[in-house]
Amino acid sequence: MDISPAPTPTSHFFTSLRTRLHYLDWGNPSAPTLILVHGGFDHARSWDWTARALSRDFHVIAPDLRGHGDSGWSLDGCYPIANYVYDLAQLIDMLDRSPVTIVGHSLGGAISLRYSGLFPEKLHRLVAIEGLGLSPMRLKESAEKPAPDVWRAWIDGRRARARQMPRRYPTIEAAVGRMRERNEQLTVEQALHLTSHGVNRNEDGSYSWKFDPYLKGMLPDAVNELDLPDFWQRIICPTLLCLGQDSWASNPEKDGRIGHFRDARLVEFEKAGHWLHHDQFDRFIAELRGFLQGDAGDSRSVVRL
Repeated sequence: MDISPAPTPTSHFFTSLRTRLHYLDWGNPSAPTLILVHGGFDHARSWDWTARALSRDFHVIAPDLRGHGDSGWSLDGCYPIANYVYDLAQLIDMLDRSPVTIVGHSLGGAISLRYSGLFPEKLHRLVAIEGLGLSPMRLKESAEKPAPDVWRAWIDGRRARARQMPRRYPTIEAAVGRMRERNEQLTVEQALHLTSHGVNRNEDGSYSWKFDPYLKGMLPDAVNELDLPDFWQRIICPTLLCLGQDSWASNPEKDGRIGHFRDARLVEFEKAGHWLHHDQFDRFIAELRGFLQGDAGDSRSVVRL
């Protein structure tokens, strides 16, 4: 029986665009590098279960995106996706271990897909968990909105948030309850772990989320993402696209987006929502292991689990 202690990460920092950013290093530096990129309003410790499962075979790195977790907040409260991509490029160049494998969820997937199209030679394999963004139909609808209306709505939204105080929870249990409201499929153990690493304690003893409240509300010039296929077409590494069947995300096979990839495979997870790597962890890890070990399957194939 293996009685070795469970691996724990060490905290590190680097600077990108004048911002101090945090990442976790799970050790095993002689192994291939695997970078785990979390989604919006999340944090690096949401990958702990995945990191522990893979840390014997990979040098796992999990960054906190700017404005999230233990990374610094943007001074102007703006978070264009270009800055996130720049941060990821800085981190990968600093690690100097290319080609790397990246697993990204939601916003993290969107960042990783863009990076992979910009620097395809630096990727070994890529996994995007619902990181393609809005469906082509919804993108078209967004693009048809008059630009002045979009800009006005953004300004009004920013001013409204400036008048709001960050939400405070009297107890950690209250914050856990809010976490489970966001994803009802989380177990109490999962929700407690995600919450305990995702809040700061205020001076009055209450708890508030670590992420910057100004993350809410997309920048006006980020609404139109019709150019995303140009990034996807330049990705040359095997790519695994993961979809929860109970999620809001559109199926890239049905809406045609998978056709923009040279070598992509779609896996659908039953009884799973947007956080499928939490909702169906065992199935996700099994599929992820197979893909990372070279079982990429047929290009543009679809698997339902």
